[in-house]
Amino acid sequence: MHMQIAIISDTHLKKNLGQLDYLAAELQNIALLIHAGDYGAAWVLTYLKNHFVFMGVWGNNDDDTIKTTLPEKMLLEVGTYKIGVCHGHGVGKTALERAYETFIHDSVDIIIFGHSHQPIMSTKKKVLMLNPGSLTSKRKERWFSYILLTIDPNGLQANLIMKEATPPPH
Repeated sequence: MHMQIAIISDTHLKKNLGQLDYLAAELQNIALLIHAGDYGAAWVLTYLKNHFVFMGVWGNNDDDTIKTTLPEKMLLEVGTYKIGVCHGHGVGKTALERAYETFIHDSVDIIIFGHSHQPIMSTKKKVLMLNPGSLTSKRKERWFSYILLTIDPNGLQANLIMKEATPPPH
């Protein structure tokens, strides 16, 4: 089994000006797209569902339409790996620490989270912690970013994809 997963978060898109079209073209061969919350508007969720095999959770800035459609956290298994997905928002501590604590009793191998808009690929107590940053709302970061996670029988490969600018609308 060889599976490629795109991981995005914190899109914060209000109007559809074509910002996701390049992503759909660039990632047309992925097996799954995971969004870790803060979509911006319900059209983003609809777009992702129409263009990808999609899974996602809601973030603290999402509206009730998204919050009633998606869970706050989710667990999934890909191959032999158990993956936890949450947004990472909350009070106190860092988004990474909050995300880790969200799945402390779930024996996960990988935790995907967002919220901070800062890309992170690290480990915490034998758990791979992945935050893709944001491909449309980089805030103080230099690059727009997302993660490509490849899972195969030999293990994992996580690649942080960084873009100097968000592509112009078509």
